Amino acid sequence: MNSNGYCVLVIDDEESILKLLERELATTERMVETACCGRVAREKLSKKRYDVIISDIRLPDADGLDLLVEFRGMYPDVEIILITGHGDIDNAVEAMRIGAYDYIPKPFNLDRVELVVERAYQRSCLQRENRTFRHTKKSTPPSKLVGNSSEVKHLRFLIDKVAPTEVPVLITGESGVGKDVVAHSVQSGSARSDKPFIIKNCATLQKDLIRSELFGHTRGAFTGATEDREGLLGFADTGTLFLDEIGELPLELQGSLLRVLEARRYRRVGEKSERCIDIRFIFATSRNLAQGVEEGTFNEALYHRINVFNINIPKLHERREDIPLLAEHFLGRMAARIGQQTPTISEKAMQSLLAYHWPGNVRELRNVLERGLILCEGNVISDNALPQELVNKAAAKRNGGSGVFALDEVEREHILRALNFFDGNRQHAAQALGIGRKTLYRKLEKYSIS
Repeated sequence: MNSNGYCVLVIDDEESILKLLERELATTERMVETACCGRVAREKLSKKRYDVIISDIRLPDADGLDLLVEFRGMYPDVEIILITGHGDIDNAVEAMRIGAYDYIPKPFNLDRVELVVERAYQRSCLQRENRTFRHTKKSTPPSKLVGNSSEVKHLRFLIDKVAPTEVPVLITGESGVGKDVVAHSVQSGSARSDKPFIIKNCATLQKDLIRSELFGHTRGAFTGATEDREGLLGFADTGTLFLDEIGELPLELQGSLLRVLEARRYRRVGEKSERCIDIRFIFATSRNLAQGVEEGTFNEALYHRINVFNINIPKLHERREDIPLLAEHFLGRMAARIGQQTPTISEKAMQSLLAYHWPGNVRELRNVLERGLILCEGNVISDNALPQELVNKAAAKRNGGSGVFALDEVEREHILRALNFFDGNRQHAAQALGIGRKTLYRKLEKYSIS
């Protein structure tokens, strides 16, 4: 289906009927194409996706019921309407039983044909939405990209530039830096933002069924395949497929994925014909894929194909000035979820958060804050509500560090950034920093900030 409407395929060996239906059904929102036999229909279906099929029950090279079973198996979201003659009523009833949307007896009323086609299309949309919903991540949407550091501003710049395009995006960075947040930002800024967004972590794919999970399979393709099933590619058609931890994809499947990216075609396990797809791909990895290429664990051609536009996310300790804003954001979401007022963070606790190295990055910060929300007293998260190991390591960093991350320097710089972010509004800056206005005024005087 194109962005402005939907597609109908009419299959009939009578040229007059093909011309009639094409002329009467085609509108600016409904594209109509024709096929004179089963062979031509198969060729068209292998190259393009249709939403509704209208087929004569009697064709020179195929039986309409056989085509119904074949096409329903291969294209489960397509609704099929059969054209029947006077002597085909029994076949029409059988067609309804095995999955036809409706049947239209000859001679047919064009108004009824158009009504049935429109209703069939609406059902096709509903079926596709239901399938997509069942295979789309149902957890709480990731947090937005929070921060005002130069690193985060650069990330936003890259996302704004690449989101409207169709090129593959490779998101790299350590575990916990927020690769899924960037992936969602790319998808939401694209022309496919209202289309399926299918998410899969390659590390969770079942080894024995990994090809089936990715490509889908037909009934009887292997032991246990009792029905036709779509794969991730089928569910993501017209939308976006986000493959997280792509470095975990087995080498033997990497070549198959490369072909999908290059040819925009794939074949389900056990299926003879190929299908066309229209998918935007986003990939993410915490591995060094270039090193994997050198070691022979990652396909070199696939690496170059997915690394068209790389977005590398810095570690949290490389953008410490974002920690107070991240803390405010996470605590606000957590508190709202449980109907609680957003707590503040004591000055000493914030000093610990700023000084800590954060090997687990943003994910670790979120977990620490969740613990702090549970243990806070008087709606204030103090040092006592933080993990003791974190407090000890942060203290060691402050006392024995080289001076690169001297606490006074970090704190002064961060206060300046907060004031800049809120255009000099001291009340808002104090709230974001988790301190009172009087405390902020004392620090402004201490650091000679006018």
